[in-house]
Amino acid sequence: MSSTADTATDPVPAAADDPDRLWTVEEHLADILAKIRPLEPIELQLPDAQGCVLVEDVTVPAALPPFDNSSMDGYAVRTADVEGATEEFPAVLAVVGDIAAGSAGAAVTVGPGEAARIMTGAPLPAGAEAVVPVEWTDGGAGAGPAIAMDAHSKVPERSGGEVRVHRPVAARAHVRARGSDACTGELALAAGTVLGPAQIGLLAAIGRATVLVRPRPRVVVMSTGSELVQPGEELAPGRIHDSNSFVLSACARDAGAIAYRVGAVDDDAEVLRATLEDQLIRADAVVTSGGVSVGAYDVVKETLSGLAGEEGSVSFRRLAMQPGKPQGFGRIGPDRVPLFALPGNPVSCYVSFELFVRPAVRALMGLPPVDRTTVRAVCTDAVASSPQGRRQFLRARYEPGEGTVSLVGGAGSHLVKALAQADALVVVPEETTSVPAGAEVDVVLLG
Repeated sequence: MSSTADTATDPVPAAADDPDRLWTVEEHLADILAKIRPLEPIELQLPDAQGCVLVEDVTVPAALPPFDNSSMDGYAVRTADVEGATEEFPAVLAVVGDIAAGSAGAAVTVGPGEAARIMTGAPLPAGAEAVVPVEWTDGGAGAGPAIAMDAHSKVPERSGGEVRVHRPVAARAHVRARGSDACTGELALAAGTVLGPAQIGLLAAIGRATVLVRPRPRVVVMSTGSELVQPGEELAPGRIHDSNSFVLSACARDAGAIAYRVGAVDDDAEVLRATLEDQLIRADAVVTSGGVSVGAYDVVKETLSGLAGEEGSVSFRRLAMQPGKPQGFGRIGPDRVPLFALPGNPVSCYVSFELFVRPAVRALMGLPPVDRTTVRAVCTDAVASSPQGRRQFLRARYEPGEGTVSLVGGAGSHLVKALAQADALVVVPEETTSVPAGAEVDVVLLG
């Protein structure tokens, strides 16, 4: 399931490697999307197709429902026979048979002065024009009609007797008409539809056992850093728990991907290279966090900057944004699997995923890349200082009813608690260095 158009070596323009160049958010995203191709379609069984994207129009092969059937437990009748019926003067009808759900119903015909017991979903018998709910009769208050079944043939037995109907009924009342849900040849689902529970149910209802889809991308996630310890393990001095791989795996699943969390990789170039080689076999994209700046132990940058030829290529850039200034992107391995090298600070890697990886995951699925909604809202808090020349993304909570947004926590890229309380990002443009309280701002809604 290659995500690229070919396996040729990625040409990297000299300008792309210029360490002094400051890329805009739009330039970096455009460069990423230009190198992403949707995954090849595959045929999947319905239980495996949930979350995948349909690549063909699906039409209805036969009317749904395929026959007129009862929407109630009750009695199938002719409307003339119950016209004017009341509690005091009920219509008395001869019961000529029982019709259970799943039976053909052809053996029963309702003539003048007759009725047939019928269950919800059972086919409307010949001669009947409507269904009287059982609650409107003396056949049982609040209970369905008792239907005797032949133990061997499973065909309802004719039960005889009479039923008293206490209310009139209009023609076609409590009857689900053939084709009332969908007609033969009608479009059931259009190409590009993401298959959720309701869509899977519709496909099953029209008889489709398999469907042609673009699969959910497989995203391998790993954190880098010798200081990282897995949650649940005791922290030694100078160590911290790895949260990035958990955040990014959750982000990948939220975007529609299948996430494989590798965990934390030590600051060792050979270990990182070996880990990447092992993971590429199951990856449609790889996301790393940490090691992309200019420090002495920035192992991701050290390891991936030197890739060439069959190994692919990864470019490391400075972006005009905060948080998330250092970024890396390229394609590695013989299948040119997209790799996103994100910063190590938790907020930086989260914002970077939202801006760059999420659109790429959607592009792999054949969906429009950008799905987060941006709205205008009144910011209740002042932004005293925003860096000149950088687009700042601040964590916030949005109040849709009031049309306001309030900042959560400070601007520090390590403030995970504030991130957990946020449901939006306030965007401060590059040329804006401060925002007064009460000013309108752009707000990116998260979820």
